[in-house]
Amino acid sequence: MSARIDALWLYPIKGCRGFRVPGATLAQTGLEVDGIGDREWVVVDESGEFLSQRELPKMALIETRLTGESLRVRAPDMLQLDVPFASEGEVLTVKVWNDEVAAVTQGEIADAWLTQFLGLRCRLMRFDPEASRVSNHKYTGAVTAPYKFADAFALLVCSTASLADLNDRLAKKGVAAVTIERFRPNIVLDGLEAFDEDYIDQIVINGAINDARLHVVKPCVRCTVPNVDLATGKAGFEPGATLATFRNDTRAGGLTFGVNAIVGAGAGTRLSTGDAVEVSLRF
Repeated sequence: MSARIDALWLYPIKGCRGFRVPGATLAQTGLEVDGIGDREWVVVDESGEFLSQRELPKMALIETRLTGESLRVRAPDMLQLDVPFASEGEVLTVKVWNDEVAAVTQGEIADAWLTQFLGLRCRLMRFDPEASRVSNHKYTGAVTAPYKFADAFALLVCSTASLADLNDRLAKKGVAAVTIERFRPNIVLDGLEAFDEDYIDQIVINGAINDARLHVVKPCVRCTVPNVDLATGKAGFEPGATLATFRNDTRAGGLTFGVNAIVGAGAGTRLSTGDAVEVSLRF
């Protein structure tokens, strides 16, 4: 089955706003732009536990960008923060779900900025390049699939058709449409039927000397994050309430939208919006 890449998204700080990119490099740990990876940074509390929009929906108001030399962070009523890529700090252990991961402190200014905006003492940490974090072999089989501060896998794939289907259902309830950003995908595919991604086995991106090959490993079970309004930073009930009417997958363990994927081959391949892909399905 033929499709194409409709959009690519990068989220430098776990839990904060991401942005669309016209192209990205497919690293083993997910998408990268100029050597900066997806979920390269994480915000942690005083105990080193990661923070997200689940408990702090206000994180949705923190915008991120990459300059040539720094991670640029903005939020309402805050001065712009630039965190140099060359920042050197202390290596500490942070906790992301059940994983303890080595991470590098990013300086008192970044910590104070986040503490002021979020209203609790916290720190910005960067993934230690010497660290290793690997997805659960229960889902990846014999493949060793590294990733950084994402929840569990290197890539999240969604489709334009599935979003359109959801928005049609929301419209019938008189609820405003949501954007794909609510679901925080890395790769958005166009050309599939709604929810065909549930059955994807592999995605092959063409146009490279060695085609990139992604393996879909499991549906993405959704938490409350898609219910956070990106304009206000406040949590509501949609689109989760509507998803609950037709996307409750008991085998997966909850409401699903999109699929998790790992890199099977082609690390180092350049991906671009509009790239042709071939999708194989399993039933």
